[in-house]
Amino acid sequence: MDYETVIGLEVHLHLKTKTKAFCGCSTEFGREPNSQACPVCLGFPGSLPVFNKVALDYAIKVALALNCKVEEYTKFDRKNYFYPDLPKNYQISQYDLPLSRNGFLDIEIDGKTKRIGITRVHMEEDAGKLIHQEEVSLVDFNRAGVPLLEIVSEPDMNSPQEAYEYLTLLKNTIEYLDVSDCDMEKGSLRCDANISLRKKGAKELGVKTELKNMNSFKAVRDALSYEVERQTELLDKQEPIIQDTRLWDEKEMKTFSMRTKEGAQDYRYFPEPDLPPFIITKDKIEEIKKTIPTLPKEKKQELIRLGASATSAGTLVSYGLEDVDLAIELANSYSNKKLVADWLINVASPTASTLKCSITKLNVKDKYYIELFEYIDKQLISNLTAKAVWEEVVKTGKSPSEIIKEKNLVQISDESALEKDIEEVIKENPKSVEAFKSGKENAVMFLVGQVMKKTKGKANPKIVQEVLRRRLANA
Repeated sequence: MDYETVIGLEVHLHLKTKTKAFCGCSTEFGREPNSQACPVCLGFPGSLPVFNKVALDYAIKVALALNCKVEEYTKFDRKNYFYPDLPKNYQISQYDLPLSRNGFLDIEIDGKTKRIGITRVHMEEDAGKLIHQEEVSLVDFNRAGVPLLEIVSEPDMNSPQEAYEYLTLLKNTIEYLDVSDCDMEKGSLRCDANISLRKKGAKELGVKTELKNMNSFKAVRDALSYEVERQTELLDKQEPIIQDTRLWDEKEMKTFSMRTKEGAQDYRYFPEPDLPPFIITKDKIEEIKKTIPTLPKEKKQELIRLGASATSAGTLVSYGLEDVDLAIELANSYSNKKLVADWLINVASPTASTLKCSITKLNVKDKYYIELFEYIDKQLISNLTAKAVWEEVVKTGKSPSEIIKEKNLVQISDESALEKDIEEVIKENPKSVEAFKSGKENAVMFLVGQVMKKTKGKANPKIVQEVLRRRLANA
């Protein structure tokens, strides 16, 4: 029987404020366990929370970027549950009057645009962190009270790939806003997924399961794919699907049940008595709206207008706002748009990844990119030499022309200057010569490689190939 997959995602996002949501403790990651905790975030009797204004501004900024309606009147609530990493035995969160509602993100899937609704973006605080060891479990409260946003989507996604595309665009958008580092390894961005199956054409949702413990977007996609298979098998056998919370085991590549799913009534929400409701004025919303930069979708369209392919533009916008602006600036300044995109994606980005920085933080001036592109386009240096020059530019900060001059790297395109090396290669490789004559086209590329070795990469490979083909055809 055919089923339709229905997926909704809940994303928890750390806001990169300097202090916690309701106290002055530092939010710096990686400090000594329990060194960033105070009576307020530990819930000592008599302590009172004071809300972090920057966290509110960041939350509004995210809500607006996700096309949500920011509510004029909002309040905090207590979400009550017991767990060892929750020192107050409740979490300050939002329930019936959240910060914002009714937003959306438009993703691209199979060349088409699909709108994914966002139910709400609301504010809350994080819990601590449990560290499980062989015989004991330890708790670190440094994270308790760190400001969080919960971004809840509508169940509008119908495949694991759609969920992957939504998460990628969401993360990219938030990085442009500069309100979170979105680092899943540090727990700054966490995702829970709700998934159910129903008969195609049915309106009523099936029994859902919630997936947790996924530390990458690929893991989210893999866990959802497994659940589609698991639930399909159960439905085909007419066995019931239990509403539960399941953990993803990346080694086993499968999910397993952790507990039955709670409902809102289990948390006994009630208004937070220590924090007054907030009135968010229209002036405040307009003020924050002005700080929102051009977002990934618009940047992508700008790159496409400048001549980048849709695929290259999509890759470039994923690098971050400063790197995209560099790509746009270079595409505006240089005529060969394909070379600009290819170089940034295939050369500059891997270099930046190796050095653990953004492309703009590399030791390369904008004008050096143009200079290098001109050398490549005029065939004054080979692609291989260009990459060697690039490495020197990054390492030393010198210009490409300085390095090329110092190392005498200008490409040899003069046939007469290449004649001696080509002759030697033909004499030294009779088997490859015969292979080419017998119709094996790849043999000529081996010979080109041998000439490149003799000239230390300085020969123009296109000219070398032309001369070799001409000489071998007449031999």
